[in-house]
Amino acid sequence: MVIGATGMLGGEVAAQLAAHGADPVRAGRAEADLTDPAAVASAVADCRPDIVVNCAAWTAVDLAESEEEAALEVNGRGPGHLARACAAVGSRLLHVSTDYVFAGAPADAGRAYPEDFPTDPRTAYGRTKLAGERAVLAGLPGRAAVVRTSWLYGRDSGGFVHTMARLAREAERTVEVVDDQHGQPSWAPDVAARLIALGALPADRAHGVFHATGAGRTTWHALAREVFRLTGHDPERVRAIDSSRLNRAAVRPAWSVLGHERWAAAGLGPMRHWQAALTEALAAAHPPPTADSADRKAAQG
Repeated sequence: MVIGATGMLGGEVAAQLAAHGADPVRAGRAEADLTDPAAVASAVADCRPDIVVNCAAWTAVDLAESEEEAALEVNGRGPGHLARACAAVGSRLLHVSTDYVFAGAPADAGRAYPEDFPTDPRTAYGRTKLAGERAVLAGLPGRAAVVRTSWLYGRDSGGFVHTMARLAREAERTVEVVDDQHGQPSWAPDVAARLIALGALPADRAHGVFHATGAGRTTWHALAREVFRLTGHDPERVRAIDSSRLNRAAVRPAWSVLGHERWAAAGLGPMRHWQAALTEALAAAHPPPTADSADRKAAQG
């Protein structure tokens, strides 16, 4: 059963399961509203799934600063309702979380956060997601996994990567991107595949906290430059700025590099490097211009 199946990651999980020959129950908010414990319990009891994958979340990071209670209902209490519903029917639960549960402070730079590093969220979004992690692990001990990811982007929909690809096609336009936030771009198909691989393991090897992010690290500025380069455009059009230039309600983590040690204990290797995934993603969704297309554009003035 995939909760949040209408979203980017949930839709990817459901699609990959179907491609493997499974028949996942796809639940959006209409079928399993996480803020309604009775509805959650009924939805899980009706299908009695072996595994529930929770990809539903309040992801409006800035809005959560002024509406933390509403975000907590979805990100914190909702996963607790889901864990109890799973416990009632014997289901396992894979719950998706975020790098925002860590402080993300510049002082942490240089060391990837291991899975057991002390959490210290600095935003309302991070606090609500941490509440969800704790509710899941406490409500379903030994049968739940928290899977943190970061800098997530999909196959061909919005988000930073595809926005940069669109801006790259706008001739001569320059783009300003922050260069003081470090993290790991994570392609939704890779994260979905990792969730499925985790679900295929026995529960005694697949519970606790895992980090599902692309290997390596980069900055938003360097990521934008790579998007321009891979789509056949001049990366020099991407200019670096300091995050203090942005006026956002929620402070973005300066350091969001996560470690992947627990995969080895589960018998799985880390996810591939973020550049390899980005290359595949852009080749499919934003192929670079061909010489013929460039000639036609020049001929049209």
